[in-house]
Amino acid sequence: MPHLVDGKPHRPKVRIIEYDQNSLDERDVTDFSELAGHLDNQKVTWINIDGLGDLEALTILGEKFQLHPLALEDVLNTGQRPKFEHSPDYLFIIAQMVYRNNGNSISGEQVSFFLGSNFLITVQEEAEFDVFDPVRKRIRSGLGSLRKSKADYLAYALLDSIIDHYYPVLESVGTAIEELEDDLLEKPSREMVLTLHEYKRSLTQLRRLVWPMRDVINSLLHDDSSYVSSPTKVFLRDCYDHTVQLMDLVESYKEITSGLMELYHSSVGLRTNEVMRLLTVVTSIFIPLTFIVGVYGMNFAPESSTGEKLPWNMPELYQPHGYLVLMIVMALIALGQLWIFRKIKWL
Repeated sequence: MPHLVDGKPHRPKVRIIEYDQNSLDERDVTDFSELAGHLDNQKVTWINIDGLGDLEALTILGEKFQLHPLALEDVLNTGQRPKFEHSPDYLFIIAQMVYRNNGNSISGEQVSFFLGSNFLITVQEEAEFDVFDPVRKRIRSGLGSLRKSKADYLAYALLDSIIDHYYPVLESVGTAIEELEDDLLEKPSREMVLTLHEYKRSLTQLRRLVWPMRDVINSLLHDDSSYVSSPTKVFLRDCYDHTVQLMDLVESYKEITSGLMELYHSSVGLRTNEVMRLLTVVTSIFIPLTFIVGVYGMNFAPESSTGEKLPWNMPELYQPHGYLVLMIVMALIALGQLWIFRKIKWL
């Protein structure tokens, strides 16, 4: 899920979107010194930074916007749990963004927020993926409340986009689990168990992200500073409800995976019992037949070498149809046992 940066030195990609109700300015920035001039205007300034490879550039950013060194350290130390911190000059938020990459596998990265009165700085690990395109489209189109609201509403919109993108990831996991359930009922295998463990691990990781995200939204709801307005808190309550729903979904899917694991063990045990029952039936059929063959395999002669009759020493050995009669008797015994086993529902 959250992963470390490769460490290769490359300059972060910086894009600034500055807007109010009547105007919009969007452009890429190559010089961090340009950014400080956007702090005191009356517009909302969103500075998005993709990439953590240039430590010096991020240090300059921290100096321009008075960002605490410990906060910048958390930005660089990816894999943090989502959290919320209050500072006199801004609110610091860490969230974990989850999405499906080009290989259709679950991936994610850390997003850091610095929310001020009129500015919002977001720092992402890399530029290839994010889930903010719907927000950018709303800003460009001018539809909705984004262009009419301040930076706190923009922060809400981005957090809401992050949380909303958990749903398709969870739904894809849930669909895969349901398909696996059908396969487990028909023909369980060890490969399915390994796949089930992978899904369970993914759900555990998602739970570790959703749970603290709920706490982050709750902290924003109860923040007494001026950085989050009361109208925005109304929308944050809806965002909080979404995190609760996500937690319910994660717990539900985890229970299903645990149930499927028990189903697998039950199916394997049932198949083993069926095999053992079949082997027991086969063994039971051959026990009397083996006894008969063993008795007649002793070959005691019916008379002595002097011609004296020995009536207790298998007189059937010299019967003209003894072998055929014995085979018929053995077949009747086997058929009789099969009839009894079917009668008592062993077969």
